[in-house]
Parts: sequence; structure tokens; C-alpha cells
Amino acid sequence: MSERFPNRNLGDIVAKHAQTSSAYVDTAIPEAFAHSTIDDLAARLSTAFSQRFARGDRVALIARNGIDFTLSYLGLMRAGLVPVPINYRQPKETVEFILGDAAVRGILFEDDFADLVPKDLVAIAFGSTEFENLKTSPPMNAVETLPGELCEILYTSGSTGKPKGVPLDHHGQIWALDLFLDTMGDADERTAVVAPTYHMNGLFFTTVALALGWQTYSMPAFDARAFLKLIAREKITLLSGIPTMFAMMARETDLLESLDFSSVTGVIIGSAPLTNALIDRVKGIFPKADIRNSYGTTESGPAMFGPHPEGLERPPLAIGYPYPGVQWKLVGGDDCQGRLLTKTPAVLDHYLNLPDVTDSKLTDGWYDTGDIVRRDEDGWFYYVSRADDMFVCGGENIYPGEVEKLLERHPAVLQAAVLPVEDTIKGAIPIGFVTLTSGASATVDELKQFTLENGPAYAHPRTIIIRDSLPIGGTHKVDRKALEHDAQEAGKALLRG
Repeated sequence: MSERFPNRNLGDIVAKHAQTSSAYVDTAIPEAFAHSTIDDLAARLSTAFSQRFARGDRVALIARNGIDFTLSYLGLMRAGLVPVPINYRQPKETVEFILGDAAVRGILFEDDFADLVPKDLVAIAFGSTEFENLKTSPPMNAVETLPGELCEILYTSGSTGKPKGVPLDHHGQIWALDLFLDTMGDADERTAVVAPTYHMNGLFFTTVALALGWQTYSMPAFDARAFLKLIAREKITLLSGIPTMFAMMARETDLLESLDFSSVTGVIIGSAPLTNALIDRVKGIFPKADIRNSYGTTESGPAMFGPHPEGLERPPLAIGYPYPGVQWKLVGGDDCQGRLLTKTPAVLDHYLNLPDVTDSKLTDGWYDTGDIVRRDEDGWFYYVSRADDMFVCGGENIYPGEVEKLLERHPAVLQAAVLPVEDTIKGAIPIGFVTLTSGASATVDELKQFTLENGPAYAHPRTIIIRDSLPIGGTHKVDRKALEHDAQEAGKALLRG
């Protein structure tokens, strides 16, 4: 049993020792809340929720980041209910699919998204009189959870096909949280949550901040300029985000020149491949920061790789060394590189209502991440690419992530995306999309020549499209699907000569 969290309840993790009166600041209101207030309000909502729903019922959350989302997320789990955070940027039909797929019994929502709420479910709007009255209920103790009892159902982004439901249990997520907290130390950080809390990245970082008693600023959604101003104004010390967020911040040159970011001593970047070029740019913005590459999946949790047990310094691009208790193996390659399979208490045991997908991804508790990773002689792991992104060009395997890293090594390139298109001779060829750093210039021929000189010839993009920006999806990653049409058109143009 966890000494930190004896009830093994993910909703009951708020640091009881923290005394800061402005521990959690909702920048949209704006209003500050003490940890004790958050703990009390979550306990009161828990009582109200337990009176409206039966233990184990699923309740959807459709809202931006903020205090009401956070309180409801904690309160539902404390009552033994199962929150289902939903990406409000999805089409209404996708939201309807998720509500049915998860057998949702009620919805807590932000009024801006009322059009996504069906009429036949118990629905309570944040900020309404009804919701505010729920906060006046007498507080209840968090239920002690049973092994295998669900704490949440998260949905994959659905970039290919419908989103997949990922049921996660309290005991596994508490195990992951405990493991992660052990490596964070006792530093009294000031941090900000800007990644969307309808996905694992933002949710997990919120629980980490609350469990450690950090002063936390919650932004309703990511905005590069607003985020940079917040960092400087509030002297944020620890940042967490994904590569696209930092690439977008790097374009705000006027703010980078005028604001002081010397307070930032740590940057955690995850959820997408990291490059040396981006590390250099982030280091240029936050010169005092230790930059750490992070890895995790919705299905296996965020606690897979951490520090080296022998105290070795982590290489810049390494995603870490396996935590104690993390089982792993590499398949489809050799001892140094292959597709990563893992087995831990945090791994899901099935996909919701998808037995065929479950059978294809899970075998005797081993989860196939679908990610190609490599391992060096010291045991550090590095992310290479998604296995299903790999395509064959003239008999050679090409991983788009590797070509993107190569392009981003060019000093003029800020961000890159590479997609395959069909080719009658080669089978498939890579097409590149790039954005340039502010004030930089480069021609398509220069970029193609750079990839030929610095990487394998077979992997060089046959054409490169330079854009002001790349499309961003709901998780702030590059939306590759939105680039497919232009990639196909570029491929056709090459065929026409």
C-alpha cells in the first residue's frame, strides 16, 4: 500500500502539508485557491456526486483547463466514480460516439460547449447555481478503492479512425504517480498547466503538482504569448509541454527579447519526438533550465523511464532509464533497437469495447506501444519513431521521425513534418513540410541538399514545402492528417515532372 496515498484513490492526492494560500491559480477567472480549499471542495463535490450516481458510473467532463474541471475530476474519483474527459475540439458526432462507447451516465460541462451535451443525460454546467450548490455539501472521505477499480477512462486522439477508450485503474495510476514523485525531489516549484487536461499529459502533471504542493497556474488553453508573459510575470520555475508548444514560443521574438525568463530552472518535454535543434532553441529561451526529454503513453502511463540507477548524466535526447518495476523488451529488431513492449501495474488490461484491438496490442499483460526505440550501451533509451509510421522507399525502411529530426538540424528550420506518398517506382517517397525560424531564410534546394549531405540519400524528402505554420491538432501536436492532401498533391506534381 502506498504510504503517500493509503486509500489508493487518485482523487485523494492533494498535498495535506502544503500551506500556500495561492497554491492553485485559475488564470481564466483569475482566482487563487489553497491546497486545503481544493481538498475540501473536492470532498464536498464527492458527496454530491455520490448522491446522484452509483459507484462505478462514468461521468464525462467537457471543459477547458481550470478549477472546476480539476475539482470535479478529483471529486468524481474520490466518490468511486469514473471521469471521462472529452476533447471538446472534436466533431459533435465523435463526442456522441465517446459518450455512448463509455456508457456515460452524466456530464459536467463548460457552458461554451453546451451544444455537445445530449438532452437525455444528467448534465450540470460549471458556474451554474446547481453546480455551486454542490460545493456546499458536507465533505466525505475518499473511498478506499479495490484492486482493478477504474479511476478514469481516457480516449486516444483518434488520428486514425475513431478514438479508442483506455480504462485505467486507481492502483496502477497511484503506482505510476508514486514512482514519478520519488524522482522529483523536495523542491518547491512554481509551475503552469497548459497542456489540455482531457489527455494524459495535462492530467498527470496536474496530479503531480497537487501531490507535491507546488504553486500551480492553470491556463484554460495554450497560447504562446500568454504563456510566455505568465512565465515571466509569475517567475515560473518548472515548465512542462510538448515540442510544438516550445516551437510556437520560439516564434514570439519580441517577447523573447523583452521578458526575463531567468526563473525557469527545469523544462520537461514529452508526448512527441524531441530534437537537438529544439533543445538548443529552448535552452536559448530558458538558459538556466535543465531540459528533460519525457516519454509515456495513455495506455502504459507516464512513469516508464527516469534517472539512471548509477547516477549517470542523462544524454539530451534520451527518454530515460527504465524505472524499477518496469518490465520491457524490444521486438522486431535486435537487442539495441526495436518495437517497445512493456508490462507494469499502470498498463491497461483492455481497450473499451474493442476485443480485436485488445488482442493485437496486449499479450499476457505485455503492451505493445507501437514505438520504435533504441538503447545505448549505458542502458539509456531513445525514441526513434512510430512503427506504423514507417514506410518503405526503394526497399529501405524510412521512419518519418528520423527525417524530421534531420531537417530540424538545419539552422533555418524551426519545425518539420514528413509524410509518405505513393510512387510508382520506389513504392513510397518522403515529402517534407517545414516552418522557418524567425528572420531565417532557406530554399527548398538548400534544405534537400542538407538532408542529402547529412543523412542517407534514400531518406531525403523529394520535395519540401515551406510554410508559415504547420496545422496543430487538439493535443498541440502537428496534425499530419491535415497535411495529407497537400502531400499527395506534391507527389502528383513530382510525377508530372
